Amino acid sequence: MSDDDAQLLADKYRSRVEQELAELTALIEQTADAAAPVELDQQSVGRLSRMDAMQGQAMAEAAARRRVGQVARLRRALARMDDGEFGYCTECGERIPDGRLDVDPTNHLCVGCAGRQS
Repeated sequence: MSDDDAQLLADKYRSRVEQELAELTALIEQTADAAAPVELDQQSVGRLSRMDAMQGQAMAEAAARRRVGQVARLRRALARMDDGEFGYCTECGERIPDGRLDVDPTNHLCVGCAGRQS
């Protein structure tokens, strides 16, 4: 693939990656307080209500970790776009099919290498 083809490929996915990155960053900022520690106040909140709040906190923390991981993957995809390496497997250097990138533009492995990583 020529440099022009690589640039066209990166341009095809760049706006989608940038938009998802902006949305996730905003969502992380909006939901930061959901993972705040649950205070123990036996007078106003019963044990079951506190347990529900702690479960909600744990779920919010897990969601935040997934979002942070996705932000990192999106940033790496943008870096590969800037370096002209987007759309190529980081293991073997083969071209990643458009269908695989359509599903998830952060994919950095071809199907064969992804199968060996599992």
